[in-house]
Amino acid sequence: MGPLPKRKVSKSRRNRRRAHDALQLKHLVVCGNCGEYHIAHRVCPHCGFYNGETIIEIDDE
Repeated sequence: MGPLPKRKVSKSRRNRRRAHDALQLKHLVVCGNCGEYHIAHRVCPHCGFYNGETIIEIDDE
């Protein structure tokens, strides 16, 4: 038989333990080409620009 807890863990103790488990927002930066926000260190989904050059072609529809 494996180890079992001796006492019930209270709601407040459980919730304090989970205080750091929330999801964090992505770090957004302004694109130097189009001025829209995008995730840092990723290709801009609006214009396809990254690190001073066009990586992907985006069709304007």
